[in-house]
Amino acid sequence: MLAMNYRGPYRVRIEERPMPRILHPEDAIVRVTRTCICGSDLHLYHGMVPDTRVGSTFGHEFTGIVEEVGPLVTNVKVGDQVLVPFNIACGKCNFCKQGLYGNCHESNTMATAVGGIFGYSHTAGGFDGGQAEYVRVPYANVGPTVIPADMDPDDAVLLTDVVPTGYQAAEMGGIKEGDTVIVFGAGPIGIMAARCAWFFGPARVIIVDHIDYRLEFAKNYSKCEAYNFKSMGDPVLFLKKLTDWYGADVCIDCVGCEAEGNALQTFTGKVTLMQAGTATALQWAVNSVKKGGIVSVVGVYGPPFNYVPIGNILNKGLTLRANQASVKRLLPKLIDHVQSGRLDPKGLITHKFPLEEISDAYHVFSSKLDECIKTVLIPSTKA
Repeated sequence: MLAMNYRGPYRVRIEERPMPRILHPEDAIVRVTRTCICGSDLHLYHGMVPDTRVGSTFGHEFTGIVEEVGPLVTNVKVGDQVLVPFNIACGKCNFCKQGLYGNCHESNTMATAVGGIFGYSHTAGGFDGGQAEYVRVPYANVGPTVIPADMDPDDAVLLTDVVPTGYQAAEMGGIKEGDTVIVFGAGPIGIMAARCAWFFGPARVIIVDHIDYRLEFAKNYSKCEAYNFKSMGDPVLFLKKLTDWYGADVCIDCVGCEAEGNALQTFTGKVTLMQAGTATALQWAVNSVKKGGIVSVVGVYGPPFNYVPIGNILNKGLTLRANQASVKRLLPKLIDHVQSGRLDPKGLITHKFPLEEISDAYHVFSSKLDECIKTVLIPSTKA
């Protein structure tokens, strides 16, 4: 089969790989029909995530057709068209029972924090991802979800990560009616977070980025205010002034470890790697939220540490909420939102590439060429 092969920072290619096999009675083999490149994949692609090994296959957003199941798999069968959450979760541990599928205690022996994630370095378990023609899916009684017959496949693939992560970013913000919400980052997750924020009744939703075409897209798709931080001078001062000097009720960091906007953070986080990526967006979120406000974090930060203004968090009495999205917990609600027309995930997709052109796809997405927002790869074995 064909699969993506990571060869080092900024170097990916397609090559022939052995077909995946059933290794456990609860495994399934899925023939991939759609897979995405995520903004989180770019952190791997740029060499920002520890223990990303040469030879890895990325890809944690994919749909496909079940080709083979282990003898203990009962929730899906051969021929089912499924979407596969990016969390690899056992469904039985204490954390899964709490709905914390992103913190499964059994799926990732490499860490005590995050659970297993498809195609996301050995810090997330070392599992091969879905940027391939076929993929082994562990715990197939838990994760894979049959796609409703009337659902567009492009909507379904974004339910594996983008929609749940954006929704949970807003949910963790504890948004109340009349609130002001600031979202940092106008990539797919930030755009979806801004869109989902409206479900909770805020008076204003504001999105901040430094790329004009993304801001324009966000303004149209998410019906929010959009501002370029390069034109703000001091972003925190600008945003405080914009919110009557109180600050926003909720700030959401959808950027993570490759944020632009602060020379010192960039030097220490991206050039010298003295910290685990730049924490610029997180600093702005902490400093732009009101006293007693909530900061929600879904932007990816690698271990072990970042320069974060903990003193301001303490002295402002802030609540900080963060996690990987628990996709399985959110899917019933989000499927209903999509089927009812309240959400249009496929509206984020701007580019499609054959899997064989993955190097070009990564280049276009990483370099933000051709006004790219979201990229989907179509394997040659698609249905």
